[in-house]
Amino acid sequence: MTFSIVACDLEEQAWGVAVASKFPAVGAVVPWAQAGVGAVATQSFANTSFGPRGLALMAAGLTAQETLARLLEDDPERELRQVGLVDAKGGSATFTGSGCFAWAGGVTGPGYAIQGNILKSGRVVPAMEKAFLKTKGSLPKRLHAALLAGDRAGGDKRGRQSAALYVVKPKGGYGGFIDRWIDYRVDDHDDPVPRLGELLELHELYFGKSPEEERAALKGKALQQITAILTAQGYLKKGRSFREAFNEFIGNENFEERADPDARWIDKPVLKYLLKKFQPS
Repeated sequence: MTFSIVACDLEEQAWGVAVASKFPAVGAVVPWAQAGVGAVATQSFANTSFGPRGLALMAAGLTAQETLARLLEDDPERELRQVGLVDAKGGSATFTGSGCFAWAGGVTGPGYAIQGNILKSGRVVPAMEKAFLKTKGSLPKRLHAALLAGDRAGGDKRGRQSAALYVVKPKGGYGGFIDRWIDYRVDDHDDPVPRLGELLELHELYFGKSPEEERAALKGKALQQITAILTAQGYLKKGRSFREAFNEFIGNENFEERADPDARWIDKPVLKYLLKKFQPS
């Protein structure tokens, strides 16, 4: 009772799943991914063991298609299942059992598998594929674009409730310690897919990185603007250095990944956001 896209970007070394459903907390059931290994979406009377087992089989060297065959061969209820996979090399596979409720089906291409069941019509999956292929940018952005296209093409014919986006890449997590790059869920919402997009935008704001040429040096006008904010918000007090005030402010606003008080720069998108937040026109 779900529609999803499983995909990878080998240049970005990222693998992930975007999914939506008229089902609470779909992100707790469907998406599975492991950096350097692949990704799995298991849905329609979901056999959740397909997630960890599928990743283990692909980690052992099986292709997406070989892994799919192994998962299905010992499942007596396989005709109720729907599953999509991509492997470490971008191989893809999808399966829709004969017992899945209409409309149900899927499509694959290099680096992606798209599938859905109980869909409004057969237009949903092609809309997702078209959006994924034409959208530029990072894998999370392309996955969400595909999900949104499917949602707006009708999505789950029963309605809307939850959506999730899960993407991994080597050292992609906060601080570079783990591979979990994007992990956002909207577990119960009247229109979850657009809300998921808003969370992705927040992630980019807080954890994205600007190239050096798009950093704002804390001098001249930018310094004056930040100093005014620090003063108005009570950070820059008598006897306290700009560095101390700026460091505390940036930490409180959770932008420590996008500014450097020692090198005295701040990413321009963050500066723009802070000016809008603290100096409204």
